[in-house]
Amino acid sequence: MSDERKSRCFAESRLRRLIFAALLVSSLPAAQPAHLPRIGLVGTSSGWPEASTTPLVRGFLEGMRDHGYVEGRDYVVEYRTADGNLARWGPLTAELVRMPVDVLLVSVCGEPLNAARRATADIPVVVATCNDDMVETGIVKSLQRPGGNVTGLSKLTPELASKRLSLLKQTVPSISRVGVLWNPGYSDFKADWRELNAAAQHVGVALSSFEFRRAGEFEAAFDAMRQQHLDALITFSDILTYQFSGRVAELVSAARLPAMYAFREVPDAGGLMSYGPNLVDMWRRSADYVVRILKGAKAADLAIEQPTRFEFVINLRTAKALGITVPRTVLLQADYLIE
Repeated sequence: MSDERKSRCFAESRLRRLIFAALLVSSLPAAQPAHLPRIGLVGTSSGWPEASTTPLVRGFLEGMRDHGYVEGRDYVVEYRTADGNLARWGPLTAELVRMPVDVLLVSVCGEPLNAARRATADIPVVVATCNDDMVETGIVKSLQRPGGNVTGLSKLTPELASKRLSLLKQTVPSISRVGVLWNPGYSDFKADWRELNAAAQHVGVALSSFEFRRAGEFEAAFDAMRQQHLDALITFSDILTYQFSGRVAELVSAARLPAMYAFREVPDAGGLMSYGPNLVDMWRRSADYVVRILKGAKAADLAIEQPTRFEFVINLRTAKALGITVPRTVLLQADYLIE
C-alpha cells in the first residue's frame, strides 16, 4: 500500500473515531448545573422579574453585584408577592422555607419579619430596613451579637419620631393638633408612640390616632381626619405607606394638611417633607449580610447595622400650594429641596 493511501486511510479512521466520540457524548445526559444559592423574598410587586425593577430590590441586586454576585449566575431569587395583603406573608414565607431557601431577605420588621420568625428558627433571616426597636421587641439579644437567626439593618425609626415632629413644628409653628396615620396590623409601634408622645408634650402638641390595616382603608382614615379639624399629619414607617406613597400624598394634599413622612419617596410623589435614612442605600447594604451568610457566616454573629446619615427632604412646590413659607432656619437643615 502506497504511503499516500496509508495516510488517507489513517485520516478517515481518525475522522470516524471523532464522529463516534461526538455521537457518544451527545447521547449522554446533560450535565446538571451546580446548586445555586436561593434567596427567598416576599414582596408587594406583581412578580419577578418585574419586582427586580423596583428601586429597593434593584438596590439589593446592585449590592450583590458589588460583591461579584450576579443574579441567575451565582444565586437565584425565589420571589413571592403578597400584593399588599399582610395576611399572605405567613403562608408565602412558609412556602419559601419548605423549598428550602438558603437565606430569607425580609423587607421590614412587623408582620413580614414575624412571618419569617414563625416559619423558621434555622434559616438565616436578613432584614433590610427594620422599623422597630429590635432589642426591646425581643427580635435580637443585642445589636452587636443578635444571637439567633435574624440580623440586618435598623432604621432607628422610634428614635426619629421626635425629630420628625420637631421639624414639622419648626416648619409650621402654629400647629397644635397633629394626626398620626399608622397601621396596627403591621406593628404596634410601641417605641414610636412612646417617643412621639414625649416629643408632643415637649412642644405642646396634641396627637390623634388614625388607623388603617390595608390600602383600601386610607380614604376612611382621611374622612375621619377631616372631622377632627387637624392642623398637620405625621406617619409612621410601614410598608403600605411606602408602597402607596403617591396615593397618600394625594389624600394629604386634598385634605390640605402639612405632613411629615418617614420616606423621601412621599415628598418625591408630592408630599411636603420627610426625614429618615435612604431606604435604597439600606437595601444595597443588606446584600453585604446575604453575601457573608452565603460564605458561611452565622446570622447570630453579624451585628445589626444602624444608619449614620439621615435625609431631610422638603417639597417646596407642595409648601407653596399649601400656603406655607418654610422658615430659612428649616431650609438650612434640608438635604434636598424639590422645587
